[in-house]
Order: sequence, then C-alpha cells, then structure tokens
Amino acid sequence: MWNEFRPLWRIAWPLLIAQTAQIGTGVVDTLMAGNYGDTDLAAIAVGFNIWLPLYLIILGTLFACSAIVAQDYGAGRVERVRSFLPQGLWVAIFLSAIMTPLCLNSGAIIELLGLPIETSAKTTAYVSKVGLGFPALGIFMALRYHTQGLGLTAPFAMASVVGFIANVPLNYMLIFGHWGAPELGAEGCGLATATSMWISTVIIVIYTLTSEALKPYLPKKWLQPPDRQRISEILIVGIPVGLTFFLETGVFAAVTLLIATLGDVAVAAHQIAINIWDVFYIPMVSIGSAMATRMGHAIGAQNPSGVKMALRVGALLCGMIGALTMLLLLLFPEAIIGAYTQSTEIHALAMKLLRLAALFIMIDVVQILGSFVLRAHKETRFPFVVVTVSYWGLALPLGYFLAIASGNKGTDGTVDFWYATIIGIAFATALISWRVRRILSALD
Repeated sequence: MWNEFRPLWRIAWPLLIAQTAQIGTGVVDTLMAGNYGDTDLAAIAVGFNIWLPLYLIILGTLFACSAIVAQDYGAGRVERVRSFLPQGLWVAIFLSAIMTPLCLNSGAIIELLGLPIETSAKTTAYVSKVGLGFPALGIFMALRYHTQGLGLTAPFAMASVVGFIANVPLNYMLIFGHWGAPELGAEGCGLATATSMWISTVIIVIYTLTSEALKPYLPKKWLQPPDRQRISEILIVGIPVGLTFFLETGVFAAVTLLIATLGDVAVAAHQIAINIWDVFYIPMVSIGSAMATRMGHAIGAQNPSGVKMALRVGALLCGMIGALTMLLLLLFPEAIIGAYTQSTEIHALAMKLLRLAALFIMIDVVQILGSFVLRAHKETRFPFVVVTVSYWGLALPLGYFLAIASGNKGTDGTVDFWYATIIGIAFATALISWRVRRILSALD
C-alpha cells in the first residue's frame, strides 16, 4: 500500500494547494471589496454566482482530458498522448468562445434579477471584466489536465499560487485606485481576477514549452486541424462532468436562496455550515482527483490490482479526513461557530446544522470517491443522471415541502433542508456505490 501511497500523494498535494489558492482568491476578493463598499460587495457576490457555473462547465468538460490521457499514458500509447493536447486546446477555445460572450453580454440576464440600478450596473461591469480571463482559463485547464493525466501536478499548483498572490496587489490597485490606476471598485476586482488568470496561464504555457519532463508527451506540430473523433471523445466524456459540476453548484445556490426566505438568522447559520463543509471538501476532491489519475494509469496498463490499490489508498486517505472532520464538528462545535458569529440565535441554529454537516461529510466521502472511480473509467453520464435525480428531483423538492410548503417553521426550516439534502446525497451515494461495485467486480 505504501508503494501506491507515495505516487498518489505526489499528485494530490499540489492539487490541494492549487484548489486552496483558487478558493483563497474568492475570499480575498470578498474581503477587499467589503472594505471598499457594500454595493460593490453585493455586486461581486451576485456576479460570482453568475460566472462560476460557466467556469465549472469549462473545468468539468476539460477534465475528460485527464482521464483520457491517463489511460493512454498507462497503456504506453505515447503518440496518442502527443496528438491529444492540440485537440484539448481546440475544445478549450470552443468553450471560451461561448462563455466569454456570455460574460461580456450578461447585462440582460442581470437586469432580470431585479437588483437596484447601481448594484446591477456594478455586477454587469464585474462579470464582463472577469469574462476577459476566460480564454486564458480554457488554455490553462487544457494544459493542466494534460499534465495531470501524466501525473504531473506541481507546475499547475505553482502557477495557481502565483496567480493568487498577484491578485492581491492587482485588487489593491484596481479596486481602490492606487499606483496611478483608476478607482474601479467591483469592475476593478473583475479586471484583477481576469489578469491573474492570464498570469497563471502564461506561467503554465512557459513551463509546458520548456519542460524536459513533458517533452516526450508534447505534439511535434502544435498547429493541428481539429480532429472530429478526438474532440467527440473529449465532449462525450467531459460534458456530463461539466454539467454535473454545474448542477451540484446550482442546487446549493437554489437551497441558499430558499433558506434566505426563512430570515437572516437561517441563511447566516446555513452559510456558516456550508463554509465549514467547503474547507474539508477541498482535500477530499484533491485526493479523489489524484486517485482517478492513478486508476487511469492502471486501467491503461491493464492492471486490475493497481486499480483496486489506488482505490484503497484513496478511500483510506478520504476516510481519515472524513472521520477527523466528523470528530472536530462533534467535539468542538462551539469553538468553530464562535469564530464566525457572536449572535445567540445564529449560534444555536448553527449548532444543529454542524451535527448534520458531520453526517453529510461522512456520506459525501463515499459519493466523491465513487464519482472519481467512474470518471477514471470514462463513465460520466451515470453520475450526471444520478446527481440530477438525487439533488434536483429528490433533495430540493423534499426540502421545499418540509421547510416551506408544509407551514411556517421559521428558522427551523433550515434543519429540514439539511435533512432533505442528506437524504439526496445518501440516495446518490447508494446508486454510485452500486455502479462502482459492478465495475470493480468486472475486473476480477
């Protein structure tokens, strides 16, 4: 097991750092905008939830490159690996050509939200500026997943960290108007975010073109025409992943909006629980992604024992994180909540939600691992259907019925929403586990 732990962890820890840096960028944006003005903070909060789903579609779709490259690499099909990168870049360009105009022309959609005129204008300016970074984002993700499929993740982490660091002075300059720059508020924050995307992309491009380790796996000719077969392979595998990420994010956004109708105390306590869950979600996803890469190598090499060993190590690491999280939430809830609020009402409700969050996380560990197992096998449509049915067909309607439609429960309705979400994730976990068992049994 130790022989598998080392290469898996070597892939996982840079992903953990990179994803933490990406989350940190959002935190810094929020903090700095909050110090500038309430309207700009609101504009960024709304705008973030507009461009994030578009970002997740790009990220999820291009994840297919990692799964495909990992299997080709494991099988020793070097020429296929070389020829694949230009096709991944074509997909990135195609997706960016769709998402960038959506951001640049988001004003009509934002007007439908019924925001105050000033907030609406600032939100539109923020989203349109972030959209300028989407071409860079597409290129970055294509190169990232190509290298991740080979088991190389440290350069991606370095580029993400540099982008995160650069975002801080850029925000300071463009939000507040320092160092000779205009004072742009929320618009400046969007421009800083887009610029940091380009900085990260330039770094990863330079690495790709100069790395001796990557040289054997890069195309001899970068300017290759689109290959319909290879692009179809990416889209068939990747689009369900992108839509899954989109729907997962969307259902939590919908739940938050519905909980907001129950009052400020309800939404505040809910947000505390979600933020805490996010902290522990990141390492589990990082390990799951690393595990999928290692499984892809073993699948390509036709090594069933390697597939199972990668799963064992991934399950052990995620299980340890889940168990530690559950213990922290159950043993020290007061200290954790106290870091967020001093309100007695919010504190009391958050205490109930943290206990449910502990249960949610332990179930979610299994669901995350199972989903990455399926993605490693390039089976992505099944998780998409499961998420759609479990979250949108079961959890959301059930939560609405229990918390809102059944009567005025006030803030206690938040607890009902969490019960419904747990039921939804448990149903999804059961279905995904069933499918994973069938795949693993076929290896024997």
